[in-house]
Amino acid sequence: MSSSASSSSSSPSRRKALFISSLIILWYSSNIGVILLNKFLLSNYGFSFPIFLTMCHMSACAILSYVSIVFLKIAPLQALKSRAQFLKIATLSIVFCASVVGGNISLRYLPVSFNQAVGATTPFFTAVFAYLMTLKREAWVTYVALVPVVAGVVIASGGEPSFHLFGFIMCISATAARAFKSVLQGVLLSSEGEKLNSMNLLLYMSPIAVLVLLPAALIMEPNVLDATISLGKEHKFMWMLLLVNSAMAYSANLSNFLVTKHTSPLTLQVLGNAKGAVAVVISILIFQNPVTVVGISGYTITVLGVVAYGETKRRFK
Repeated sequence: MSSSASSSSSSPSRRKALFISSLIILWYSSNIGVILLNKFLLSNYGFSFPIFLTMCHMSACAILSYVSIVFLKIAPLQALKSRAQFLKIATLSIVFCASVVGGNISLRYLPVSFNQAVGATTPFFTAVFAYLMTLKREAWVTYVALVPVVAGVVIASGGEPSFHLFGFIMCISATAARAFKSVLQGVLLSSEGEKLNSMNLLLYMSPIAVLVLLPAALIMEPNVLDATISLGKEHKFMWMLLLVNSAMAYSANLSNFLVTKHTSPLTLQVLGNAKGAVAVVISILIFQNPVTVVGISGYTITVLGVVAYGETKRRFK
């Protein structure tokens, strides 16, 4: 009797563990997959249109967010309550666009491994913007932990054989914009009535992003449509790659939302740090870009700094 009771109680926990493991695998594969496919399309495939690529991602996010929330009920639909709330979301959407476009532009010039190393400095920019915008101070130990985060990227930059100044500037700008968006989101949508979960925020931000990116792509990438059509005729898998890449961009957001919902913040932080390292290893294996001991050492120092920052922030909260 007791053995059957224990086996029946362990069955739901086993199912939950399997479900969470599947979510983490989906999150990793979507995130890493979209980065690698972005790099492949922008650098190796001759599709040199980062703004148009971002617009494709946002279009997929707009359509699939609507389907997921309205029809599949993955998250409850949260209606906008005022014009002011809409304007706040529009502001967030523009900052979000800037961060994604900057990241995609940087992938044209930098290897994924270095791109991820620079991206790991997000906590540094988040702490800076949080202090400047909200005057929110952390414990001094927390700021000390950010020193290796920045120092690691400085070391990695010096040891990066494929270093490109413009690509580096775009990557740093994208990282800063991503941090700025997260702080701005906390400031703009701070009242309980205006808070949106990440899926509803994506539902409202994506169409605005498309409206911003479409004219930007047509003005700054004037031959994008002709080039895309000719590439599609030349490479029969071109449209499939673009479609899969755009769907992956949405899947990365969806899986991030679900992993956040079903795990603890600490687990999410640890998984996030590990994800960057996994992306670096896979990208080096696929693209065979040259790496140096100095570059890898710099990235390792940054990751250890991010881990230390997360731990001190948790302890001194």
